[in-house]
Amino acid sequence: MQIEGKNAVVTGAAGGIGRAVAERLARGGARVAVVDRAAAVERAADAINRAAGRKVARAFCGDVCAADFRAEVFAAVAADGEPARICVPAAGILRDGLAVKVERDSGAAALYDAEVFRQVLEVNLVHPVYWALQMLAGVAEFRAAAGRKKWQADEGVQGVSVLIGSISSRGNRGQISYACAKSGLAAAAKTLNAEGMFHGVQSKIVHPGLVNTAMLEQLPDGHFDAHFKPQIPLGRMIEPAEIAAAVAVLIENPAISGPLWADAGLPPMA
Repeated sequence: MQIEGKNAVVTGAAGGIGRAVAERLARGGARVAVVDRAAAVERAADAINRAAGRKVARAFCGDVCAADFRAEVFAAVAADGEPARICVPAAGILRDGLAVKVERDSGAAALYDAEVFRQVLEVNLVHPVYWALQMLAGVAEFRAAAGRKKWQADEGVQGVSVLIGSISSRGNRGQISYACAKSGLAAAAKTLNAEGMFHGVQSKIVHPGLVNTAMLEQLPDGHFDAHFKPQIPLGRMIEPAEIAAAVAVLIENPAISGPLWADAGLPPMA
């Protein structure tokens, strides 16, 4: 599906992968709703608009896990009569910790906090699935209003959601919550693609490796160079713009349906 002329929604757009995706879609000619809970999303929209020389980005600041906020964003996007046809829910969090940690002195075992587990799933799994569902629902209603039923290939793809997975979806020490969430996204993408094609909407997923974002700033000094860099054939972190380029390929090439591994050659981390 062509990016040009489409309405797009990107969460986590104040920085990192989300902002890079929003910038890439704007350069491709999309009108982009940039969404984040951080006030910096306003500055991100302003920067995108300055780069384009016109207003192509609109900022929405709020909690991506709130259903009312999600509905508000999609309603605002569709106010021009055209629904969102691209959705990239890129907001995410890390709350790393061992699944079971034994205290050295007492020998007592502590489980990974259940409330933190739920929070990570809410942000990294439930939020992206439901933003993708909201886009699918908008396209389905738009087609139904036009009297269309089961999608036919000659209509062309009607919408694309791209979920942001992770190489941690294969399992990774210290990331029980994050790995579960990202693995769940892979199943969600397959399910949404199978159901969404009734309405002409594709769902895809890209699995980034170690990307140069604020998330990696949580690593101890020197940890990347000592432990990860030697394992990466590319010899460096991935830049957010490289993931954004992969997202654009997934949107524009309808023949790509399976997961895309943008891992710079890093082997499985488990």
